Amino acid sequence: MYAVIETGGKQYRVQEGDIITVEKLDLEVGDVVTFDHVLVLGEGADIKVGAPYVGTAVTGTVVENGKGKKVVIFKYKAKKDYRKKQGHRQPYTMVKIESLTGAAPKKAEPKTEKTPVVEESVETKKVSASMKKDELIAFAEENNIAVDAKATKAVIIETIEAALK
Repeated sequence: MYAVIETGGKQYRVQEGDIITVEKLDLEVGDVVTFDHVLVLGEGADIKVGAPYVGTAVTGTVVENGKGKKVVIFKYKAKKDYRKKQGHRQPYTMVKIESLTGAAPKKAEPKTEKTPVVEESVETKKVSASMKKDELIAFAEENNIAVDAKATKAVIIETIEAALK
């Protein structure tokens, strides 16, 4: 039996006992990792194909964290005396696949208790210089403050702040 899992933006075909190298995971050696993005599970006539995922999970154990072989990036422009050498080592995590038919983890149910919506009052909403001029004019109209629409932004801010004090 095999499974096709998705992790790190890539897809891997795995069987029990396989050791795969995936993009770096924030886990320590010996930790158990669960891949719940299973695309295909089974073999032959007993195959399950997800739309997009099958309802099971694949579990494994972290074997090693490390860096791959160095890749050298060399940029060069002829006749311009331009040379740039750069290296990169991609971090990875080695995982040994333990089980293909682990149950998919249940997602936490949303809380039924709603948090009360706090409306902004005149005192809590602040006028700042980062607000646009039309936002300032709209704020003044909401709070019944007389403002000249042709005035500069700084004058409008001063007028609003004086009226709120």
